[in-house]
Amino acid sequence: MKTKDASASAAPNTAEFHLKAGPVRLRARVAVTAEGLIAVGGLVSGVLLSTAALVWVSTAPVRRHPVSTRLGPRR
Repeated sequence: MKTKDASASAAPNTAEFHLKAGPVRLRARVAVTAEGLIAVGGLVSGVLLSTAALVWVSTAPVRRHPVSTRLGPRR
Protein backbone atom coordinates (compact mmCIF):
# COMPACT_ATOMS: atom_id res chain seq x y z
CA MET A 1 0.00 0.00 0.00
CA LYS A 2 1.25 3.48 -0.85
CA THR A 3 1.03 6.23 1.72
CA LYS A 4 0.66 9.85 0.77
CA ASP A 5 3.21 12.32 2.10
CA ALA A 6 1.47 14.99 4.22
CA SER A 7 3.71 17.80 2.93
CA ALA A 8 3.02 16.90 -0.70
CA SER A 9 -0.74 17.33 -0.30
CA ALA A 10 -0.59 20.57 1.68
CA ALA A 11 -1.40 23.67 -0.33
CA PRO A 12 1.04 26.56 0.05
CA ASN A 13 0.00 29.71 1.89
CA THR A 14 -0.28 32.69 -0.45
CA ALA A 15 -0.31 36.43 0.09
CA GLU A 16 -0.81 39.29 -2.36
CA PHE A 17 0.03 42.96 -2.00
CA HIS A 18 -1.16 45.77 -4.27
CA LEU A 19 -0.06 49.39 -3.93
CA LYS A 20 -0.84 52.35 -6.16
CA ALA A 21 0.58 55.76 -5.33
CA GLY A 22 0.27 58.27 -8.15
CA PRO A 23 1.99 56.92 -11.24
CA VAL A 24 3.72 54.14 -9.28
CA ARG A 25 2.17 50.68 -9.01
CA LEU A 26 3.49 47.76 -7.01
CA ARG A 27 2.17 44.21 -7.07
CA ALA A 28 3.70 41.34 -5.14
CA ARG A 29 2.63 37.75 -4.64
CA VAL A 30 4.25 35.16 -2.38
CA ALA A 31 3.54 31.45 -1.94
CA VAL A 32 5.13 29.63 1.01
CA THR A 33 4.66 26.14 2.43
CA ALA A 34 4.29 25.41 6.14
CA GLU A 35 7.92 24.28 6.31
CA GLY A 36 8.97 27.52 4.63
CA LEU A 37 7.07 29.59 7.18
CA ILE A 38 8.84 27.77 10.01
CA ALA A 39 12.21 28.37 8.34
CA VAL A 40 11.48 32.07 7.80
CA GLY A 41 10.34 32.40 11.42
CA GLY A 42 13.57 30.80 12.62
CA LEU A 43 15.68 33.11 10.49
CA VAL A 44 13.83 36.25 11.62
CA SER A 45 14.05 35.30 15.30
CA GLY A 46 17.76 34.58 14.91
CA VAL A 47 18.36 38.00 13.37
CA LEU A 48 16.35 39.75 16.08
CA LEU A 49 18.12 37.91 18.90
CA SER A 50 21.58 38.59 17.49
CA THR A 51 20.73 42.27 16.97
CA ALA A 52 19.49 42.56 20.54
CA ALA A 53 22.69 40.97 21.81
CA LEU A 54 24.88 43.33 19.75
CA VAL A 55 22.99 46.40 20.97
CA TRP A 56 23.19 45.15 24.56
CA VAL A 57 26.95 44.67 24.36
CA SER A 58 27.76 47.87 22.48
CA THR A 59 25.67 50.26 24.59
CA ALA A 60 26.14 48.84 28.08
CA PRO A 61 28.72 50.30 30.45
CA VAL A 62 31.25 47.93 31.98
CA ARG A 63 29.26 45.80 34.36
CA ARG A 64 30.43 44.95 37.86
CA HIS A 65 31.29 41.38 37.09
CA PRO A 66 34.66 39.81 37.89
CA VAL A 67 35.44 39.11 34.24
CA SER A 68 34.24 42.42 32.79
CA THR A 69 35.99 44.56 35.40
CA ARG A 70 39.31 42.95 34.51
CA LEU A 71 38.81 43.95 30.88
CA GLY A 72 38.52 47.66 31.70
CA PRO A 73 41.39 50.13 32.16
CA ARG A 74 43.58 49.61 35.21
CA ARG A 75 43.74 52.32 37.83
